Amino acid sequence: MRPKRDCGHFDMRIARDGSWHYKGSPIGRKELVCLFSSVLRREADGSYWLETPVERGRIEVEDAPFIAVEVFWRRCAGRQCLTFRTNLDEMVTADADHPIRVEIDPRTRQPRPYVTVRPGLEARINRAVFYELVALAEPETLAGRETLGVWSEGVFFPIDEAPAEPELRRAAAE
Repeated sequence: MRPKRDCGHFDMRIARDGSWHYKGSPIGRKELVCLFSSVLRREADGSYWLETPVERGRIEVEDAPFIAVEVFWRRCAGRQCLTFRTNLDEMVTADADHPIRVEIDPRTRQPRPYVTVRPGLEARINRAVFYELVALAEPETLAGRETLGVWSEGVFFPIDEAPAEPELRRAAAE
């Protein structure tokens, strides 16, 4: 078997808003973007590559390669399941293999939520969908700390620390 030809850096970028660009111009055909996304891989060093059976080339990803634009809540065998639709119409149900993670900016406390779509590839959860998750959030005690999070497929995914009681009362009064 011949080794894959390394084409170096393709002049391709996935912007923070999920749009794909080639040589500075947006790629307008969704079918073409879906084709490229089907051969997208992420290396252990965090770099992104488009990889076919015969060649591969590096691309730039500003944040995450996908955006979760919709969430569907349903019951699966008596437990809650959260299924996300990406901007490229991939469907992924949060579970142990497709975890939800939320980075909290230490300075601003702004959340940056993600869900794993495929190994090494995540979708950033857009603001509206994150608000839906917050509405579904429940408190749980993890490692002795009260945490807010959501359940999907029997797995608890923390969103943030639960606010203290006085903060809850103040927020309810506002």
